[in-house]
Amino acid sequence: MSASSKISFPVLIRIQGYLLLIEGLFMLTVIPVTYFHHGINAFSMPFAALITTLTGFSLCFSTRKVRGQRVNHREGVISISLSWVMLSVFGGLPFLLGKNVPNFTDAFFEALSGFTTTGASILTNIESVPKDILLWRSMTQWIGGLAIIVFAVVLIPFLSVGGMQLFMTEMNGINYDKLHPRTMHTAKRLWGLYLFFTLLETVLLRAGDMDWFDAVCHSMTTISSGGFSTRTSSLAGYSNYSQIVVTFFMALSGCNFTLLLITLVRNPKALFSNEEFKHFVGIILGVSVLLSVTLMAWLKMGFGQALRSSFFTVVSMLTTTGFFVSDYMLWPAGLWSILLFLMFIGACSGSTAGGIKIIRHLIFTKNSVLELKRAIHPNAVLPVKINRKSVSQSVVFKTMTFVFVYFLLFVGGATLLLTLGVDFNTSVGATLATLSNLGTGVGSVGPYGTYAFLPQVAKWILALFMLLGRVELFTLITVFSRNFWK
Repeated sequence: MSASSKISFPVLIRIQGYLLLIEGLFMLTVIPVTYFHHGINAFSMPFAALITTLTGFSLCFSTRKVRGQRVNHREGVISISLSWVMLSVFGGLPFLLGKNVPNFTDAFFEALSGFTTTGASILTNIESVPKDILLWRSMTQWIGGLAIIVFAVVLIPFLSVGGMQLFMTEMNGINYDKLHPRTMHTAKRLWGLYLFFTLLETVLLRAGDMDWFDAVCHSMTTISSGGFSTRTSSLAGYSNYSQIVVTFFMALSGCNFTLLLITLVRNPKALFSNEEFKHFVGIILGVSVLLSVTLMAWLKMGFGQALRSSFFTVVSMLTTTGFFVSDYMLWPAGLWSILLFLMFIGACSGSTAGGIKIIRHLIFTKNSVLELKRAIHPNAVLPVKINRKSVSQSVVFKTMTFVFVYFLLFVGGATLLLTLGVDFNTSVGATLATLSNLGTGVGSVGPYGTYAFLPQVAKWILALFMLLGRVELFTLITVFSRNFWK
């Protein structure tokens, strides 16, 4: 084994130390809200911030001699996988110390659901939770959504999964060689765009029927495709104006952020000429119209209500955000399968959304059609093309494998929950909702439902699925490979 490929554990420790310091600083920003609403005797958030910050400082201080060392491939993979666990362990402290959850399992589950922007909650009465905890809960999703964008740019050399490669290839109008030398500059600009969208949505929501607190919380959980709300009824209790604003920003969060950046600063046509984005818009429009017609015909809904409910639900499901304005469990059962399929699809690559991603579905579908043509014309050269550019066979193979493994994990997870006594609808809904980082599923974990009733073993299984969905499957699976550690 070459020296450059060996795992340096001091490097890993130092990275986690920096991440905990950043997390501790974010916790400190919540303390003014804690003291404003609960007085100086409140201790859960300040104590959690103190523990997190001191731990991060201790890890950094103990590895202070590790400087200037480049992170290799395996260290990058481990760092990505480990970071979500570390952030969630300490991020769950405010829930646990504030006694908002009964045990460590629930605290970890809630925090991990936040950082992975899943939105699966074990809280049964959101309105009874202190405001500082709700703010931190929303902030975990905002941090997690931002991390995905930045990791996708900064850690590209360590991610050999097809979808992540496509994020930087010329198929999206981006030349990898040109962007790689300036990755930090690109990451900063993406961070600025992410922050700008958050602030803009906050102002627009405040102009409606939300106060500043609700506007800030919902903005952070919308742009991150998270779905945590400050109300048990999610967006159902807010005005049509607020629902329309949230719908627009959910759709925005489902777009490729790098393409958005290029569209704004370099090429105004970049986004609208992108094949993945066109399919993204097409799916939203097509499925929303289908649902609207069905709701008007079966449930006798008015045109306006059916259109709003359909568009909001479709965008929320496709972008794996998880907000809701109506209980779709009361809709015809046939529509559930459509919503489940939207969970599978996901939004665009390079977005904050979860799911398989549209780009992978495009490659999978096009390659399947071409395989039929190759069977008829075995000597024909028929490459898969995205945005009029050929996709390499290695990317096609990895994409096909990814879709197969994703479906296999879904079936395996649902089967495990069934063996634990969970009903069929909930098993399917919870597994797919966590694997796709959506949170809101079908069955008992649908709208107005929570994950609190599930056995602790089931919560740990679903926590693993949240990690698998957020770390793009292969990255986390690689860590469990014996060859990886050799």
